[in-house]
Amino acid sequence: MQDTKAAVPGNAMLKPGKVGTGKGVWKRIITNWELYIFIAPAFLYFLIFSYGPMYGIQIAFKNFIPTKGISGSPWVGFDHFERFFHSYYFWDLLWNTLSISLYELAIGFPIPIILALAFNEVRNGFFKKLAQTVTYAPHFISVVVMAGMIISFLSPSTGIVTHIIEGLGFKSPDFLTDPRWFKTMYVLSGVWQSAGWGTIIYLAALSGVDPGLHEAAIIDGASRFQRIRHINIPTLVPTMTILLILNMGSLLGVGFEKILLLQNPLNMESSDVISTFVYRSGLVDAQYSFSTAIGLFNSVINCVMLIVVNQIVRRTSENSLW
Repeated sequence: MQDTKAAVPGNAMLKPGKVGTGKGVWKRIITNWELYIFIAPAFLYFLIFSYGPMYGIQIAFKNFIPTKGISGSPWVGFDHFERFFHSYYFWDLLWNTLSISLYELAIGFPIPIILALAFNEVRNGFFKKLAQTVTYAPHFISVVVMAGMIISFLSPSTGIVTHIIEGLGFKSPDFLTDPRWFKTMYVLSGVWQSAGWGTIIYLAALSGVDPGLHEAAIIDGASRFQRIRHINIPTLVPTMTILLILNMGSLLGVGFEKILLLQNPLNMESSDVISTFVYRSGLVDAQYSFSTAIGLFNSVINCVMLIVVNQIVRRTSENSLW
């Protein structure tokens, strides 16, 4: 018969009724103190920089006055939320944010998968490493430098892309000022910067494929495309599902850094999103309570989307986050 003591760490037998008690918890902490010290920095980081600032969320329901502080400012309830929902720019901000996010998801999500499948089929080691390096490199370019490159390349007077289009005999669009081109410019530049880096996750998943499956498929006469379709792609499905859930959880979380750098009065019609509006309202116009309310609305919607999509995936497969 198997020794039951070996199933408990440290050969410590837990007495009935003691599991989950305060004394038992502290005993486990003392016994495994090295592990708790190991996770302490990450725990303190999230506690201080993620959960600690949540105390200030209450100013979304107050008329925050800096001289009175958070606790001394008067409560106004949902006034700031109602003001935002009834404003004339609410639907424009929501549409711009959703359209950019969905556009970026539709273009940017499948490209790393395609690149990973393509790299996995390359047998020339030198060419494979060179191609991976070329596609990974843009990820290390900062957002500020990337925005400067975009402005330089698409400038109507000195831009290389503009000169190439005009050299081919076509009229170059106003990429930087035409609202109709802003979303395409933003999404494609983002895909160029991040697609190569995103392939790392999928290549890691493909490295776990049993070579015996491909050998058996080759013996059965399967073509390369059939092996990709029936072996490689099913292997990537769990990873694809998790990343899709995470992307849906940040649907309204379009980063404002690059948008703010590429934004100008002429393309504001399609470039103004919730995050840039929060920046202008909070830091530029000093409407702290109003901007906090908008940011809280944005975060709540993202959280709800994450939970809903995860529940849908959980009911249809076993690849959910929790």
